[in-house]
Amino acid sequence: MTLSKRSIYIVFVIVLTIAVDQMSKILVRAHIEPQTTIQRGERISLIGDAFIMMNVENEGAFLGMGSDLNPTLRLIFLLILPIVVLGFVLRYILKDKLLDNLSLFAFSSIIGGGIANVFDRIVYGSVTDFFFIDLGGVFKTGIFNMADLSVTTGMIILVLLSFKKKKVVE
Repeated sequence: MTLSKRSIYIVFVIVLTIAVDQMSKILVRAHIEPQTTIQRGERISLIGDAFIMMNVENEGAFLGMGSDLNPTLRLIFLLILPIVVLGFVLRYILKDKLLDNLSLFAFSSIIGGGIANVFDRIVYGSVTDFFFIDLGGVFKTGIFNMADLSVTTGMIILVLLSFKKKKVVE
């Protein structure tokens, strides 16, 4: 079985997304003192107080949501459900030959980011987050990682494309 250029593109984006995320997390775990419930960890200023790196282990989902769930619900909502959804999305993009390259990139980024964070939950029991942005209270993020950035970027691209497609239809 030979892979089409399209399939190679999908696999390439997914693998690249996972690799960038995992390499960044390895570096953070190796070089930045982690935050704990008892002590504040190391904080590295990248751009003043606006862009900071730190090492936080997140046992929940986005912004720590679900970290207080009992172990069974956490397994269902943070491992099993994401794996099933990622599988369906992957199946969808492999089967729908009408998707343009930007849509394929967006979906593949979402899948790669999702797989990277699920991998962390399986291997480490938590996800390593390390970026924090605070633009003087005008815009402030939670602590996130490269996988989260890939998922968010993919979602933004899909939303923008949906607006573009609606304009064309009307």
